[in-house]
Amino acid sequence: MHETALPGLERSCATAGDAIRLGTGTPGVERIAARFAGRAYEPHRHDSYAIGLTLGGVQSFDYRGTRADGLAGCALVIHPDERHDGRAGDAGGFVYRMAYVEPRLVLAAAGGRLGALPFLRDPVSRDPRLVAAVRGLLDDLDAPLEPLAADAALAALADALVALDPSAARRPTPPGIAAAVERARDHLAARAREAAAPVRSQALEALTGLDRYTLARQFRRRYGTSPYRYLVLRRLGHARTAIRAGTPLAEAALDAGFADQSHLTRQFKKAYGITPERWRRMISA
Repeated sequence: MHETALPGLERSCATAGDAIRLGTGTPGVERIAARFAGRAYEPHRHDSYAIGLTLGGVQSFDYRGTRADGLAGCALVIHPDERHDGRAGDAGGFVYRMAYVEPRLVLAAAGGRLGALPFLRDPVSRDPRLVAAVRGLLDDLDAPLEPLAADAALAALADALVALDPSAARRPTPPGIAAAVERARDHLAARAREAAAPVRSQALEALTGLDRYTLARQFRRRYGTSPYRYLVLRRLGHARTAIRAGTPLAEAALDAGFADQSHLTRQFKKAYGITPERWRRMISA
């Protein structure tokens, strides 16, 4: 993944200027470090787990109707598709690291123990097992996230999440549902690389053998979001890759299957809480 140097980013939250540094990743895991002096993100939702660690300052956000505050050393776990924002909790700003982890990886790392995604009611935690797992996942953003290291980090994360939400292991999935939903996910991921032609519910019904409403419910249960949101987020991922490579926003929008730049901007802000232009400037800072 593209790397943007930000000297001192993780050493001081008083440094002027908001910035995001993109770290190395692996398929299904994106890692960043960032600093913000005030308002960071507008309310938004993404379809991955946001797994983070506050490094300095007070990281505040609204989540499920309450304000949460992450202090230095706190682990953060935001469940897929939960609306939240982000801002500094005091005048000093804040610095953090975050990994965006696709739910399928948590399910896989749990080794078949889960019938649903683990959900933590409190998004801020000092649970030692969870903090250690998050630190392992976010260690050394500059070094390649090698496969064996990624496997170990994801296994530790899954174990910590299951320990904090054991009910996730007591929600059985009907036989054949998991494979059917996975076929739908693979189809949507493949279609996201194509032009903007819509994916029809009838096509997914024929592919999975599930009616569209059962598919929608089971897809959310396993992947934390709807099939449509999953498709949009995959297209946004392609747009971000193009933007990082220097592609003009209008061209990146069309290449990723959006109607135009304004369509991309609306969807980007819904998913990430910032506009693609602001994101482009911050990763280039």
